[in-house]
Amino acid sequence: MGWILRRIAISLLLIWVVSSIVFLAIHLVPGDPAEVLLSLGGSAPDADSVAALRAQLGLDQPILTQYLHSLSHFVVGDLGDSLSDGTPVMSEALRRLPRTLELIGAAALISTAAGVPAGVAAAVNRGGPLGRCFSALSGLALSTPVFVVGSLLVMIFAQWLRLAPAGGYVAFGEDPLRHLLLLSMPAATIALGLWAQIFRMTRSSLLDVLQRDFIRTARAKGLREHAVIMRHALRNALAPILTVLALNVGSLLGGTVLVEYIFNWPGLSGALVEAVNNRDYPMVVGCIVIISTLFVSLNLLVDIAYGLLDPRVRAR
Repeated sequence: MGWILRRIAISLLLIWVVSSIVFLAIHLVPGDPAEVLLSLGGSAPDADSVAALRAQLGLDQPILTQYLHSLSHFVVGDLGDSLSDGTPVMSEALRRLPRTLELIGAAALISTAAGVPAGVAAAVNRGGPLGRCFSALSGLALSTPVFVVGSLLVMIFAQWLRLAPAGGYVAFGEDPLRHLLLLSMPAATIALGLWAQIFRMTRSSLLDVLQRDFIRTARAKGLREHAVIMRHALRNALAPILTVLALNVGSLLGGTVLVEYIFNWPGLSGALVEAVNNRDYPMVVGCIVIISTLFVSLNLLVDIAYGLLDPRVRAR
């Protein structure tokens, strides 16, 4: 139990460090949010109006005072109110977060469903044309940025073939089919890079397992090759595959920013982009704190699971 408490304490420390760095970095960025808010109408604000709004929002206080005030509210789950419309940051983030998690979950499902069979096929046909083809595709997928993939998908499937909408959002309860169509392209954009990583890990892990003695024993007993691969080899190769999947799903929480922006998907990352453009300090800090908390929590769960499975981890 002691090592679990240590992991939890380290995770809480990481969340505090990240939130502190983000808070200080945001306040060092040039630009006055009061001026930005008063300039939304297209006219330049006067100095008195800017000063009054800064005092109303508490931006005239020293940075340390603002930091301590924000930190005291963070502890009780209050991330403040948006400077743009006064909406509580926590409620807005919780409203958008399920959409981001749905996008990440769909991408993880697609990449796993495609990556594991491709990795198995490449390992079984090592050196063959199929394995070489998948390896080349994975290299291309890893080297292509998500905004390029997203733009290509929009151009091909939305503009040329007209098989799917270019972007937007409809709730699943309102129109299930259109919701899935709108989800398909952003999820596929994210899934491509994750597919390449899962494919490579599946291939390398399975190749390693296939060289072990118990695989030779299973083959010597006369088991069919399909049973040897699926029942014995793949089962023992799953641990590193699940690790790659878990860690990369956590990193996707921050990697959906461009994808949500390209496809106009109203998730948490999209709110982060809007908040940065509007100099909305509380919303920026709140979104990043929630994303980092989820990422750290996922890594904590992976560490705890490893510790429960492997006593050597608990001894470190």
